[in-house]
Amino acid sequence: MSTETRLAFAHPIERAQATAPRGPLDRISLRDHVVEVEIGAFQAERGTTQRVAFNVVVEVQPLTGPIDDDVDRILSYDKVTEAIQHELAAERLNLLETLAERIAERILLEPQAVRVFVRIEKLDRGPGALGVEIVRARDQVAHGALQPADDDRPHPRLVFLSNAAIASDNLSGWLDQLGAGGRPPILCVGAPSVPAPQTHHRMTQRRIDLLAIEQNAWVLAARDPRCVVVATRTELDWAMRHGQICVWAPSKIVLDAVDGPSDPHDPVALAAWFATTFAAEELLVIGAALPADTGVTLRALPVTEARL
Repeated sequence: MSTETRLAFAHPIERAQATAPRGPLDRISLRDHVVEVEIGAFQAERGTTQRVAFNVVVEVQPLTGPIDDDVDRILSYDKVTEAIQHELAAERLNLLETLAERIAERILLEPQAVRVFVRIEKLDRGPGALGVEIVRARDQVAHGALQPADDDRPHPRLVFLSNAAIASDNLSGWLDQLGAGGRPPILCVGAPSVPAPQTHHRMTQRRIDLLAIEQNAWVLAARDPRCVVVATRTELDWAMRHGQICVWAPSKIVLDAVDGPSDPHDPVALAAWFATTFAAEELLVIGAALPADTGVTLRALPVTEARL
């Protein structure tokens, strides 16, 4: 078998390697991702689902400097599966070619992505796998042809819980309401009542104060198993898309931010800053005083109030 013929049927990662442009590129891949889909132009394909397999390879620019085991610095595998899920949910399509094109365009919206190979195969339409494969590069996608819409991103509901709220008998009921509210909730907390160690050194004290808040986040998680402590934007994005109730552990996001708050002593102000990073319409504050000039609408609720 000739090299060209073998590569035509090889996994996309081999085709990526064989056609690689000059200069180093890293690759991430999704292999044999099978989804039940209603797709196809024939009448027999309407009103029924069939198995469709996705194989995707994304070439990305190598990171400069150490990765530091930081998930927010890389292109997450979730971005690939989410691109597939998004396009499958957008509308019913007749052609695999259309689906492959849209998936490739959506993946190339990610700033790390340089080139993408998308192979899609129908597994139930014939004696073998019937499919299509395309390759697209960033410079082949028209500028502005596809932009992430606001509806593509989760719109969370942010809630600050005081220590009294964390300990309240109303906590379970509040979580019930938040879980049924249609928007993924993110819970923010302050430091526990026990004083944190004092170093009298600004930068080390900032880290200790942030870690104290994270300790309290774990206290809240222990109160209700629905609460999941998250520390990175990648974790937050995944958790919100999958309907989890997040509790924000602030150290990483605050310390990584160019304009992050320098003093975490006012936990409500810290939560309000975090809310602005999501362009949140409101921060609900349960059991704590409201700061001024936060850049986001604040609404106070007493710990005794059972309804949000």
